[in-house]
Amino acid sequence: MKFCAVIALAAHTHAFAPLSQKPAFNSELNSVGVYYSTSTGNTETVCGYICEAIGAEMIDIGDAEDDEIASHDTLIVGAPTWHTGADEQRSGTSWDDWLYDTLPNVDLDGKKVAVFGVGDQASYADNFCDAAGELYDLFSAKGCTMIGKTSTDGYDHEESKAVVDDQFVGLMCDEDNQDDLSEERANAWIEQLKGEGMEV
Repeated sequence: MKFCAVIALAAHTHAFAPLSQKPAFNSELNSVGVYYSTSTGNTETVCGYICEAIGAEMIDIGDAEDDEIASHDTLIVGAPTWHTGADEQRSGTSWDDWLYDTLPNVDLDGKKVAVFGVGDQASYADNFCDAAGELYDLFSAKGCTMIGKTSTDGYDHEESKAVVDDQFVGLMCDEDNQDDLSEERANAWIEQLKGEGMEV
């Protein structure tokens, strides 16, 4: 009888136990963080290829927490370009506010950051993946170590603010015209990032 009472008491106590709190972020367990935002779903698709390659979870920057972002050793960040020709807030997503309202208050000095962008080089040949250039510029200005530049070979665009020193600032994908190349490009890029010091 006493044994049954102990079991019943344990079950009763467990039933009313408080929900566990979200654990504190541990940089050793969060070496790579992947953040994106999307308008049509194309950026999410490419982000999925990246996350599958490194075993990470994608997080919309609009839902991200500052301490979580700062806990990572390396950040992979990606955006579409919606406001073509704009000098700032080019993505038309949550990035537009986050980059100017939140990023200035997050300590990312020395963090490795890799940028990816998604655009349409046929319909917007003069502004291909411009928002990726904005990500690159602002994270770089925060003291981050930018990694992952790629060749412009194999693309058919006229101009892009995501080109620095004749290279793309990161991985650029075109789900409208070259969707069959996106996964292959993402996998090759991840291998490149590993060679540039990203630990997964």
